Amino acid sequence: MGHLNLPASKRNARQWKLLDIVSATFFGLVLLFFLLVFTPLGDSLAASGRQALLMSTSDPRQRQRLVALIEAGNHLKPIESCPADSVDHMPCEDPRRNSQLSREMNFYRERHCPLPDQTPLCLIPPPRGYKIPVPWPESLSKIWHANMPYNKIADRKGHQGWMKESGPYFTFPGGGTMFADGADKYIDKLKQYIPITGGTLRTALDMGCGVASFGGSMLSENILTLSFAPRDSHKAQIQFALERGIPAFVAMLGTRRLPFPAFSFDIVHCSRCLIPFTAYNATYLIEVDRLLRPGGFLVISGPPVQWPKQDKEWADLQAVARALCYELIAVDGNTVIWKKPVGESCLSNQNEFGLELCDESDDPNYAWYFKLKKCVSWTSSVKGEYAVGTIPKWPQRLTKAPSRALVMKNGYDVFEADSRRWRRRVAYYKNTLNVKLGTPAIRNIMDMNAFFGGFAAALTSDPVWVMNVVPARKSSTLSVIYDRGLIGVYHDWCEPFSTYPRTYDLIHVSGIESLIKNPGSNKNSCSLVDLMVEMDRMLRPEGTVVVRDSPEVIDKVSRIANTVRWTAAVHDKEPGSNGREKILVATKNLWKLPS
Repeated sequence: MGHLNLPASKRNARQWKLLDIVSATFFGLVLLFFLLVFTPLGDSLAASGRQALLMSTSDPRQRQRLVALIEAGNHLKPIESCPADSVDHMPCEDPRRNSQLSREMNFYRERHCPLPDQTPLCLIPPPRGYKIPVPWPESLSKIWHANMPYNKIADRKGHQGWMKESGPYFTFPGGGTMFADGADKYIDKLKQYIPITGGTLRTALDMGCGVASFGGSMLSENILTLSFAPRDSHKAQIQFALERGIPAFVAMLGTRRLPFPAFSFDIVHCSRCLIPFTAYNATYLIEVDRLLRPGGFLVISGPPVQWPKQDKEWADLQAVARALCYELIAVDGNTVIWKKPVGESCLSNQNEFGLELCDESDDPNYAWYFKLKKCVSWTSSVKGEYAVGTIPKWPQRLTKAPSRALVMKNGYDVFEADSRRWRRRVAYYKNTLNVKLGTPAIRNIMDMNAFFGGFAAALTSDPVWVMNVVPARKSSTLSVIYDRGLIGVYHDWCEPFSTYPRTYDLIHVSGIESLIKNPGSNKNSCSLVDLMVEMDRMLRPEGTVVVRDSPEVIDKVSRIANTVRWTAAVHDKEPGSNGREKILVATKNLWKLPS
């Protein structure tokens, strides 16, 4: 049977619909082509597409290939920027990731790092409107609002003197929940009971620090306070502290020991930190005892000290302190001050919390991913003189070799040689390499491979503070750094550091390749590219990086520096230094996401 030839108007409607779809698609593609080629939308979409590729973690092999190309110098383009919503990203304290974890003992607020292959290979951008930070010491009292435009603390705590929004700035009157009249007056009260002046006390730990006004005020007393708090509902409290130029980092007293050696702090302070010290058989107070030097002072202000409806908690806290043989110095309103005994740890035979001394073989210096113990550390388990009153006063303690330097063979000689070496090197950095040490451009410094803290000690006359990092895989020399009156933490550089982006004005590292080496072998445990991307995350725009290593390693670092958008120059080492070393000095350029 033949086909009927119908008029065009009577053709199948489905045929017309198909033609319409084809025509519309064609003209849509033509329009999209013109938009992509001749308008800014094309750049934006292209960047978005590249970013989606980089942010993907579904193919670890693709990421590994890119890292290998960068290390070999075969990828000359800059590493892409991360999305705009990642300006404050901390890989190991990511709320989206960690919120799925257990709430028991605040486990979900501790460090939980993604594997390297699951970490986006991109550079963290600054927030819109970012400005080079207010220089020290003005930054102690004001910072740019645009650098961290988060009003939550100002709105909720402004009446307590934490911080306020003032035009283009956040200002910091110096108050806190327990010292609304200012940290200075609060410290004056503590002076009635504690020898804050005179150099007997030097290192302090401030737990749950808010915006670190206590630590900021203690600086004028020559007491160096390391403040910490978790990333929690008070958004960016540690970030505010660091922007002010006050030593701080992100941490949580949860299921693990804090990353410090035993008997390091002359003062441990809690002002409404809300740590349940007597919970879990007083595990948290036992950890405080591990960190506090014999003869040191524990100060707790706020709950549960003489606090309404917390009689039992207050009674329990006093009972644990008595079991530890702490001397009660004073109870002043809602503030209690205890002094830790000098000499062997003391425990009564009978105590309601069942506290016991640890086995004498236990090393209380182990503190990297080390679970909290429910036993009290023996002071005799750590050799040396480190009690308050037996070590020199500040500043003499900075230059006198501590007895704990004997952790190394010929420790005293090594200490003296290291101190001389770093005085010579720092002078060379300043006078020949023109690193801006001693100027308002540099306040927050990190030494990624600190050893005995010689680099930091050589900067003591400059208006800076140094976060001394002792790699967790190396010899535990961090106790020597604290005995000198300096501060620092343990860390494994195959993981991101617990700080916000744009923390440090200068990052220094001697022997960068050793930070990624597997101990006992020549194999790398992680990538130099990932390490330098992490350094870039921590570094402020227009900040400085100083790297010392062999010429071969410095050549590799220099190639990677271009891909992380640094401007770098390589220099010879200072006269009089032995070994094959070159020095790379780089500046992080201020770049911004396209509008």
